[in-house]
Amino acid sequence: MTLSTQYLNGYQVTLCADVGGDPKAPTVVFLHGGGQTRHSWSKAARSLVDQGFHCLALDLRGHGESEWSGNGDYSTNVFIADLKAVVATLHQPPVLVGASLGGATSLLAVGESNQPLAKALVLVDVVPRMDPEGIRHIRDFMRGTPQGFATLDDAADAVAAYIPGRPRPSSPQGLLKNLRLKDDGRYYWHWDPQFQNDNSRTSMGELFTRMENAARCVHIPTLLVRGKQSDVVSLEGAQQLLELIPHAQYVDVEGAGHMVAGDRNDVFNQAIEGFLRDL
Repeated sequence: MTLSTQYLNGYQVTLCADVGGDPKAPTVVFLHGGGQTRHSWSKAARSLVDQGFHCLALDLRGHGESEWSGNGDYSTNVFIADLKAVVATLHQPPVLVGASLGGATSLLAVGESNQPLAKALVLVDVVPRMDPEGIRHIRDFMRGTPQGFATLDDAADAVAAYIPGRPRPSSPQGLLKNLRLKDDGRYYWHWDPQFQNDNSRTSMGELFTRMENAARCVHIPTLLVRGKQSDVVSLEGAQQLLELIPHAQYVDVEGAGHMVAGDRNDVFNQAIEGFLRDL
């Protein structure tokens, strides 16, 4: 099943999404991590559409083909506001599937909402207590090439250095989904540079505390999918989430790091499909 690209109203911005399936069917909304795009979920979304689900894979504001914040605001609250704006257009509360930034946004939106926002929650390698060094690794990568790349191969080299355990694709052409060729003839990552320079964001400690408090208020079915080789979510971090959300299910994905769906898409799909069948 193919997905169609649509443009949706977020909070004062226009968001791009790949959408498929019957809008009246059970709905799954996918939110990617910082620095990624909706394409992270392509295989998972197509598989679920084939099984009768309605799926929306969003580009978060400032990423991919979604609009950038005019005032450079990429605080946690505006991502939550974007998600709520999209959910408000749906026929029923969806299942939220969020990785990293998208997972934190989903957790906070659900845990802090006074009204039922979602039918279920899938957190992909994100917990309230994440490893600060792992987060710095991500931010260092995102900030590491402000001058862009002369060629796609140069970009592929940067990705290979960042994720040394992932097999390198035979062609770098797939990176065109994540890069933009600008007038200077160089390739730049698809995100707004202000995303990494936004001073309105809370500190990691404040965010972690807020996520803990939200997790205590999550009463819908929840699944944590952790990359077993993740440098962001430790076993201790996963266990703490399970203490905060005692009814949550937990899957460890062998051979996957922080980018679980990209590292082991087959196992990731099996995990969420099994979870969704049991709802």
